[in-house]
Amino acid sequence: MFPKSFQKLIDHFASLPSVGPKMAERLVLHLFKQDQEKLDDFSETIDNLKRKISFCEVCFNISENGLCAICADKKRDQNIICVVEEPLDIIAIEKTHLMRGLYHTLGGTINAPADKNNQLKIKELLNRLKKNDVKEVIIATNPTTEGEATALYLARLIKPLNIKTTRLARGLPTGGDIEYADEATLRGAIEGRKEI
Repeated sequence: MFPKSFQKLIDHFASLPSVGPKMAERLVLHLFKQDQEKLDDFSETIDNLKRKISFCEVCFNISENGLCAICADKKRDQNIICVVEEPLDIIAIEKTHLMRGLYHTLGGTINAPADKNNQLKIKELLNRLKKNDVKEVIIATNPTTEGEATALYLARLIKPLNIKTTRLARGLPTGGDIEYADEATLRGAIEGRKEI
């Protein structure tokens, strides 16, 4: 129905999370209608995605310079580490303006693949906790079965280190993702966190 290159681009967009075939068709048609300069900029930005952006060396957030902006910020509370599943969770929590500590991104949950190597950044988290004077670990995994299992597993690993370990309070919908929660819900969850 469509020219081969047009269909190939539709297929690429349709493979993205939350983008169905109809939405993919609309996106490609929208791009097709843009002027060449705009398309060149879009293409260059995508081309540079893996060349200029990487994971933070410390917390595995998204970064352009080895360290993410949060790890590089010396004003952050170095005694608190908030553990999240994915970098999008950091963005959602940061919007509450309540978390002044650092983060650690696991890259998934214990029951879900983290990446092609299926390795979560749990060992790296434990190394950070042993090397630094951390007073509290806030486990902010999603309130799903996998997120709960990961939180309990982490709490068991952290307990021998005698570090206060808390979990975001309820208020986040079970089965939902942190990145989709509104600021008020996240604010309440952070303020009402409980020790586990």
